[in-house]
Amino acid sequence: MMNILEKIVAKKKTEVAASKIEQPVSVLEKSPLFSKPVLSLPEFLLNPEKSGIIAEFKKQSPSKGIINNSSFTGDVVKDYEKCGASAVSVLTDKEFFGGSLEDLKQASSVLNIPLLRKDFIIDEYQLIEAKAFGADIILLIAACLSKAEVRSLSTVAKDFGLNVLLEIHTESELDHICDEVDVVGINNRDLKTFKVDLNHSVELAKKIPSQKLKISESGIDDVRTIEFLKNNGFNGFLMGEKFMKEENPGKAFGAFVDELKELSK
Repeated sequence: MMNILEKIVAKKKTEVAASKIEQPVSVLEKSPLFSKPVLSLPEFLLNPEKSGIIAEFKKQSPSKGIINNSSFTGDVVKDYEKCGASAVSVLTDKEFFGGSLEDLKQASSVLNIPLLRKDFIIDEYQLIEAKAFGADIILLIAACLSKAEVRSLSTVAKDFGLNVLLEIHTESELDHICDEVDVVGINNRDLKTFKVDLNHSVELAKKIPSQKLKISESGIDDVRTIEFLKNNGFNGFLMGEKFMKEENPGKAFGAFVDELKELSK
């Protein structure tokens, strides 16, 4: 029986094949956003005036169902930026996360900070798609890619000027880290079981090459957790569910950042 990640990847292969016919690369490359200058994720993560948080716009998930189906993408991400987000992440997977490339495009049209296309990338076509819809960063998930695939996709992404965020969860995935990867994310949630374990992430972080920026992903919901992770070498934090489940996600994010500033005084 397939686990959730295997189901997502199987569906993604079908989707990508259909998209290549509907919107060929030649069409994507003519998109006005394709030539948009790319913003640097490391630069914004290390900017002391920013929060270090990659704030996520996420409508639903396989484990939680619908989280927020009413907030307008542009409004939420603009508020995220205004309140100090270092970057914004937008889910573009439709089947399992309720997202779309249009959400990415809306976000790109209002943002002046880096934008991550959060999806399950398995094909070079999706990198071109990401750039055509305004992304600055692409996510590669080690759990669904081989070491060679990560290197190949990272190289192509860098050729397009995109930032590469590699997500890992296990020690065996450390060898997926290559020179072309800009930032390594450790997912605190096991994508196969959806259980969260912060201590596992802290131990894994110690084994990542020191020159790589590290971000912590999933299951972060209070400022003390961020303080704990900062003290353990993390440069950034991917958060979304905590804010998206509120009626006004941007306002919730602003309150969280204020609390974080108070804690670090």
